[in-house]
Amino acid sequence: MIQFLLNQELRSEHALDPNLTVLNYLREHVGKSGTKEGCASGDCGACTVVVGELHRDDQGVEQIRYRSLNSCLTFVSSLHGKQLISVEDLKHQGQLHSVQQAMVECHGSQCGFCTPGFVMSLFALQKNSDAPDSQKAHEALAGNLCRCTGYRPILAAAEQACCNKPQDQFDSRQAETIARLKAIAPTQTGELNSGDKRCLVPLTVADLADLYDAYPQARLLAGGTDLALEVTQFHRTLPVMIYVGNIEEMKRVESFDDRLEIGAATALSDCYTALHHEYPDFGELLHRFASLQIRNQGTLGGNIGNASPIGDSPPLLIALGAQIVLCKGDVRRTLALEDYFIDYRVTARQDSEFIEKIIVPKGHTLFRAYKVSKRLDDDISAVCAAFNLKIDNGVIREARVAFGGMAATPKRAKNCEAALVGATWNAATVEKACAALAQDFTPLSDFRASKEYRLLSAQNLLRKYFIELQTPHIETRVTAYV
Repeated sequence: MIQFLLNQELRSEHALDPNLTVLNYLREHVGKSGTKEGCASGDCGACTVVVGELHRDDQGVEQIRYRSLNSCLTFVSSLHGKQLISVEDLKHQGQLHSVQQAMVECHGSQCGFCTPGFVMSLFALQKNSDAPDSQKAHEALAGNLCRCTGYRPILAAAEQACCNKPQDQFDSRQAETIARLKAIAPTQTGELNSGDKRCLVPLTVADLADLYDAYPQARLLAGGTDLALEVTQFHRTLPVMIYVGNIEEMKRVESFDDRLEIGAATALSDCYTALHHEYPDFGELLHRFASLQIRNQGTLGGNIGNASPIGDSPPLLIALGAQIVLCKGDVRRTLALEDYFIDYRVTARQDSEFIEKIIVPKGHTLFRAYKVSKRLDDDISAVCAAFNLKIDNGVIREARVAFGGMAATPKRAKNCEAALVGATWNAATVEKACAALAQDFTPLSDFRASKEYRLLSAQNLLRKYFIELQTPHIETRVTAYV
């Protein structure tokens, strides 16, 4: 059984289909049809809902953290122990919520189909903002698409909603909601079981290891932003899933003198502060990693584990010399991330083995990252590049150069690196290294980019890296090419 709050209503579910998304649960099982399906792939934001969960702030104060999510990519099992808020829950005692009222007064809606998703993104923005902030507003709304209004009135609504925001029913009920969430906090492995399908929800790494050993065919579910597409886009059935999002041990971000250790189930939103502090380019790239809704769900471990050749984080992590800790039963092994990827969607992971955490070294001051995509926000890379050199007295002593989108796996450019190491850091060396990239990669052409464009872009990004290190005042790093 799993338990969660549907606004303030306690829901206990056991026999639901584990492949059921929150979107379809709201529309088909509880009659809340305000949440819309636009794309069923997490691209449009029409299905946005907000999930509240217990969280301790930096001062140790327990509070509710509200996050926007794409309900079309969220399986119901991930609600265990949380609060689900949909657009119907905002109106209170016959009065529109302040974010709804702002949308009305600023004329932020025309056809209205996308409006509930915008309202929920604005609600999450309001809950997480103390004052109007145009940058945060753009980030909060980047995952919501509208074909009618042109966004200006919606951004005006965001400013109004976050300016002198009034107390709402969620504020007045906060203590009560915290108490109710504590009362339903999971204490043992939860389960959804429809007879032919099941999803297990362990609470510890040890329980996960035991369950995965017992069900080696199970699919591990973290954020689900990739896995859920198998259900929503390809109409496949997932007979057994194990949801890892309630394992606190795998959601920690710990900083040591020489490294960061990031739990594999840590949401990308929660990775941002530590990675941005150590490597600003990594933080900037995370800002362009899909939408805020996706970053609130998707995990660093999932972005590695799905072994996509165009995942944004693996090239950066490989260039930094990151390692992963793999766990099977009570046995752990540490593997260089670059050795994890074998071939297209093929990895070095053994049966019943899972990624427990990612280890990111500190101290690489010449690290830079670049993403080439057709749109600045919410788009997949055509090419993703990461460069990490150690230069001593003008001579390159070490070089780690990695790319995504250039091969069947995220991959180091070994010939390029060989052309760099031991050479003087100058334009001639860079041109030799650019030529060597043609020996490292034979990229494919697809709808994102031609093979010629990919190779030329990779070479130009190395040239760009050289120029930026020569003139560090230039701030043009994580850039889109349209």
